Amino acid sequence: MKEKSKRIRLLDILRGFAVLGTLGTNIWIFAHLGNLSYIFTFDHSEWWTSINDFIRLFVLFLVNGKLLGLLTIMFGVGLELKYQQSLRKGTAWPGTYLWTSFILLVEGFIHFALVMEYDILMSYAVTAIIVCFVVRRGDEAIKRTMKWVGGFHAAMLLFVLVIGIYANLIGANISLGDMRDTVMLYKEDNWLEQVQYRLLHFLSLRIEVILVIPMNIFLFLLGVTLMRSGAFSPDENGRKLRAKLLKIGLLAGLPLNLLIFIPGGAFDFPVRYLFAPILSLGYMSIIARLVEKKPNFWLWSRLEQAGKMSLSCYVIQNILGTAIFYGWGLGLGEKVDSLSIVMIWLLICVFQLGFAFLWLQKFPIGPMELARKYLSRTTYQ
Repeated sequence: MKEKSKRIRLLDILRGFAVLGTLGTNIWIFAHLGNLSYIFTFDHSEWWTSINDFIRLFVLFLVNGKLLGLLTIMFGVGLELKYQQSLRKGTAWPGTYLWTSFILLVEGFIHFALVMEYDILMSYAVTAIIVCFVVRRGDEAIKRTMKWVGGFHAAMLLFVLVIGIYANLIGANISLGDMRDTVMLYKEDNWLEQVQYRLLHFLSLRIEVILVIPMNIFLFLLGVTLMRSGAFSPDENGRKLRAKLLKIGLLAGLPLNLLIFIPGGAFDFPVRYLFAPILSLGYMSIIARLVEKKPNFWLWSRLEQAGKMSLSCYVIQNILGTAIFYGWGLGLGEKVDSLSIVMIWLLICVFQLGFAFLWLQKFPIGPMELARKYLSRTTYQ
């Protein structure tokens, strides 16, 4: 069935860019067999002494938390599009959107159990259920919620920052703990044993996605607000708003995210969970400006196609990452250097762009999107 409303091309391009960029963070977890210390600096403070550590940290400076932040904002934009669609049709809200969110929760659980324990879909599903009720209450409720939830999240992260700085000053060792058992699990155990591990440790492995719900709520609502303000429109108002976001993203986001290069690990959590989304706004504005200047550049069409099937791309890239690095697959984990890891990331991205191009020649949306559409019985937006 043809879509009744025209898709906004920029939104799909941003979705495609964001979802491929999230692999730029996850690829280091796959390559180091679940060892989370490789996306932080706690145990790798002297990055200037190793070219491998420098490449890894530089790539993480560019992508860690930034593309996830952008993806989260785009989920909020998608929620707003669904809400506006509901208003146009005169249907109850949240109505079937709750069922769609529940399906996402189930999809996230399956992805968590069968593929990787750092799935974000379950957190997005819970966030969507909360935010859809806030949106229904109007702009003032949105502003209040952003103020209180955002303030709470920022206060908690700044508290973590103070504790981290104090720990460094007194010479305490900040660490994520010994992860050798996790590394051996993904290096030597088979796929079924890895699935069993994730299911048995469900609560402990889901702590992060619970803790980031306040941040997700804020970013979802930010996406709703940006969509309502016309920030993605091709008109003069949209350009002015994006110019403001570019200044905020670069002038505030860049220096704050550069703090990741300070050794000791004190800034790791605040950068990923507080400062990174600021730079996300800059990325969003830069992409929008480039698309506006070079609308026929071939890459935009490929990213647009990836964005139309962003859920499928997210799951596929994680399946490929585990198959390449974990012991049940090619077993390249801990066997390749940072430059090779970056090249593998780029190759997976190229594969996904090609897959999205070929798939959309035959189908209107991605495989997981088709499944969700069938299950939810709603028109995909």
